Amino acid sequence: MGFLNYFYLLIPLFIFLFLGIRIVRPTHKGLIERLGKYRKLAQPGFHWIIPVVDRLFLVNVTEQMIDAELQEIITNDNLNATVDAQVYFRVKSDEVSVKGSTYNVNNYPYQIVNLARTTFRNIIGTLTLKSANSERGKINLELHETLFRETKNWGIEIIRTELK
Repeated sequence: MGFLNYFYLLIPLFIFLFLGIRIVRPTHKGLIERLGKYRKLAQPGFHWIIPVVDRLFLVNVTEQMIDAELQEIITNDNLNATVDAQVYFRVKSDEVSVKGSTYNVNNYPYQIVNLARTTFRNIIGTLTLKSANSERGKINLELHETLFRETKNWGIEIIRTELK
């Protein structure tokens, strides 16, 4: 009868230990919070957290692509131009950058898309349709520089932008 009592005590303990197991893949970094406060950065591999007390948030640190959706822009010579772009970015893998991508901006993919669309409107709105078609490299460069500058404190690195 004594063994059964220990058995009933060990089952909840094993369940508690099992619920705290977390695996961080090599393509991610993890942020561990204890009771809502940042505690430490979790590198790829095995981690054990205290269930209910700790939470692990995964952040993808691989290169990602976002489509900045098709939009119509009025050029400087009052003609309509339909513009689409792709933005390639990644979250830098150091601790400050991973924290910045989570705590300094809400939903960074959505923010990058909107920032790219607004920047496109500003850039192409100052050009004529003919110059916008012929200066795609300049537009890409200006968009890249603006996104790079604006997302610096988010822990994001803009790799390249492609005007379609």
